[in-house]
Amino acid sequence: MFKSIRQDLPASIVVFFVALPLCLGIALASGAPLFSGLIAGIIGGVVVGSLSGSQIGVSGPAAGLAAIVLTAIGALGGWENFLVAVVLGGAIQMLFGVLKAGVIGYYFPSSVIKGMLTGIGIIIILKQIPHFFGYDADPEGDFAFFQVDGQNTFSEILLTLNNISPGATLVALVGLTILILWDKVLSKKAKIFQLIQGPLVAVIVGIVFYATTRGHAVLGISPEHLVSVPVPEDSASFLAQFSFPNFAVITQTEIWITAFTIALVASLETLLCVEATDKLDPERRVTPTNRELLAQGAGNMISGFVGGLPITQVIVRSSANIQSGGKTKMSAIIHGFFLLFSVILIPRLLNMIPLSVLAAILFIVGFKLAKPTLFKEMYHKGWKQFVPFIVTVLGIIFTDLLVGIGLGLGVGIIVILIKSYQNSHFLHIQDKSNGKHKILMTLAEEVTFFNKGAILKELDQLPENTYLELDVRKTRYLDNDIIEILDDFAYKAKARNIEIHLISERGEVVNPESFVAFFKLRKKTA
Repeated sequence: MFKSIRQDLPASIVVFFVALPLCLGIALASGAPLFSGLIAGIIGGVVVGSLSGSQIGVSGPAAGLAAIVLTAIGALGGWENFLVAVVLGGAIQMLFGVLKAGVIGYYFPSSVIKGMLTGIGIIIILKQIPHFFGYDADPEGDFAFFQVDGQNTFSEILLTLNNISPGATLVALVGLTILILWDKVLSKKAKIFQLIQGPLVAVIVGIVFYATTRGHAVLGISPEHLVSVPVPEDSASFLAQFSFPNFAVITQTEIWITAFTIALVASLETLLCVEATDKLDPERRVTPTNRELLAQGAGNMISGFVGGLPITQVIVRSSANIQSGGKTKMSAIIHGFFLLFSVILIPRLLNMIPLSVLAAILFIVGFKLAKPTLFKEMYHKGWKQFVPFIVTVLGIIFTDLLVGIGLGLGVGIIVILIKSYQNSHFLHIQDKSNGKHKILMTLAEEVTFFNKGAILKELDQLPENTYLELDVRKTRYLDNDIIEILDDFAYKAKARNIEIHLISERGEVVNPESFVAFFKLRKKTA
């Protein structure tokens, strides 16, 4: 893990600056103590990061659980009672992992996952516009369309027009300029600009700006537009911020219902995030989903024991990690330690960071997730890919993450049922080795994303030094998800000395460099 520390350390700094306001904002939106968000961020980084099999995923408190937490705290009779549900929810998640429920993650179509990434990217940008201009009525981390301040995403932006803070806006524009300049120009000029990340420079500029303009009638930044980390006076007051579960209520039915709800929603969000981050990973590594559920369950149990919010793997932090060049899980672990040491040693310095600068950082993260070219790419893949994609995007923007995913998945299933039928004999394997590890795999006429998990399992089980023939002569419909699996496998197969050849519809044996390009050309000439 330490071999990539030169990439992981700078990435962890960026993830730290992304995670800090989100940990606090999600706690505020959840009606929980602010420190509970920081506890969840620390445990998500250090504990879950250490136990997880994901190399680039980052865990912490999730915006998708904020509404559940807000309701549950009141319904269960207080924060300490709610923590019992968090501990039990973690135990149920670990049970999910033991029962190998992580396989569910393989059954989300690629179009929906890409719609999820794009939708989150757009919602990040929309939600950060008010903070960018110095209007902070809604807390950071509230990603739902209907907000906790009574507004919605778009009405909040309209209100911002009448509440622009000149100082916050100016420093945000300066910070955004630094980030763009760093990413597009300076990082390509010298290695020092790769080691020192642009977000760190932008934050330092923000602190200096606040300190030099404090009290200024026009450019001064008000306290409510700054990071707000709890500042303990001594070690005793610091330890007093931790809360512990009231296990006297463990027999109450409502506690168990809440625990199961937390386990189910947190597991689903985590599996969705795992699928999405694996697609963003430049090295195309595959996260073991059952191990991830075990790691998340352990993290939630510990978080609940010491007064933290529920934890999931989170796409915003994970994508920031990938975009910043993180290579291994060390970046997630280090960011957790940064959160821990900073709230102990420099809380007052953290409280000098303008939220508008952090909004500028999140703008870049959001834009890289929702690049306009992706809409064009998905449109050209045909309506069977584009419709579930766009429904997912719009669902996330106008409702929330889980509802948007559910809508996209529902539309995806309808599309599959309309345009294809299920063929139980979708994959036939014949061993033609004669001592040479030669395997013939024949795909059926219709292969959809429902078959993704089984095909992925068969490919991963192939021994080293195998000659694989893939017969697609009878295949008339091959889902885009299956093509991506084949493309990813071809990339990884080189390390295992697996040679892949396609038997095309003409009976020709070809060895394509890219399965995506091959099937795209095949579709055009069909």
